[in-house]
Amino acid sequence: MAGTLTPTARPEPAAGSRQPARTALYVAGVLVRRLLLLAGLLAAVFAAVELLPGDAADATSERGESAADLAQRRRLLGLDRPVAERFWDWMTGLPTGDLGTSARGEQVADLLARPFPNTLLLGGLALLLTLAASVALGCWAAARPGGPLDRAVSASATGILALPEFVVAVALVLVFAQWTGWLPAVTLTDSDGSPASWRMLVLPVLALAIPQIGWNTRIVRAALADEARAPHIDTAVLDGLPRRRILTHHLLPGALPTIAAGVATSTGMLLGGAVVVETIFNYPGIGSVLAGAVADRDSPVIAGVVAVTGAVITAVLLLADLVRTWASGGRT
Repeated sequence: MAGTLTPTARPEPAAGSRQPARTALYVAGVLVRRLLLLAGLLAAVFAAVELLPGDAADATSERGESAADLAQRRRLLGLDRPVAERFWDWMTGLPTGDLGTSARGEQVADLLARPFPNTLLLGGLALLLTLAASVALGCWAAARPGGPLDRAVSASATGILALPEFVVAVALVLVFAQWTGWLPAVTLTDSDGSPASWRMLVLPVLALAIPQIGWNTRIVRAALADEARAPHIDTAVLDGLPRRRILTHHLLPGALPTIAAGVATSTGMLLGGAVVVETIFNYPGIGSVLAGAVADRDSPVIAGVVAVTGAVITAVLLLADLVRTWASGGRT
C-alpha cells in the first residue's frame, strides 16, 4: 500500500560480539559466589574461636593479673560484645585492607606482611613444580597407553598421593639432611626475614609438591585418556600424524580444562599443607603465626590468615576458570 512504511529489520549481533559480555558475566558470577563462600568461612572462623575454652584476654594475660585487669582487657579487646557484632566490625574494615588488631596490640596486616610472602614463595614454587612434573609424567605415561611405563607411573602416582606432607617431609629430612648431608634440615633467615639460601627451600618445596604431583599426574593421565577417545584423534591417527604431534597439538589442548581445574584445586592443599611443612622445617611463613594465634584465641589474626590465603586461592581458581573457558572456545 502506498505510504505504508515497511519496518527495517535490525541485524542480529554476531555470536562472537556477545561472547565477551557473556564471559564477563560468568566470571563476575563466579567471583561473587566465591567471595560469599569466603565470607561464610570467615564467619565460621569467628564462631569456632568463640567455642574454644578461654578467650584472648585469658590467653595473653600476664601471671598475677587480677580479675579486674582481665575484665579491663576484655573491654579493650571488645570481647564483652557479641561475636556477631565483632565479626561485622572486622568485615567492614576488610575492603580497605584493615585486618584488625591482634590480642597483643599489633596490626594484623603488619603481622602478616613479612611471613605471608614467604609462604606464597613456598607455595608458588611447589605449584610450578607440581604443574611441570605432573604434565610431564602424565604425557610420558600417555605416550604408551597400557604399557609397562604407563602402569608404573599410574601405580607410583597412586602411592604418592596417599602420603601426607609431614611423612614426606620427615623422609626427605632423613635422606637428604641426616644421611647424606646434601641439604639443610632447618631454615635460617636473613635480616629481612626471608630464607638465607635457596638450598633451604628445596626440601620444603619437595615436601609440599610430591603428594600433589601424584594427584595431578593421575588427573593429567585420565584427561588425556578421555581425550584420546574423541573422533578427531582417530582421524589424526589415520592421517598418519606423528604421535608426539597428536599429543601436543590435539590431546593436550583438549585436556587443558581438566588439568587447569586439578592444578587450581591443589593450590588450597598446598597452602594448607604449608602450615605443617613450615613447622617441620622452621620455615618463616604464616604457619607459626597461625599456631600462635590459635593458642592466643586471637580471632582477628586467624581470620586474617584465612582471608589472605582465601583471596589467593580465589584468584587462582578464577584464573583456572578463565583458562577452561578459553580452552573450551568460550563455552561457560
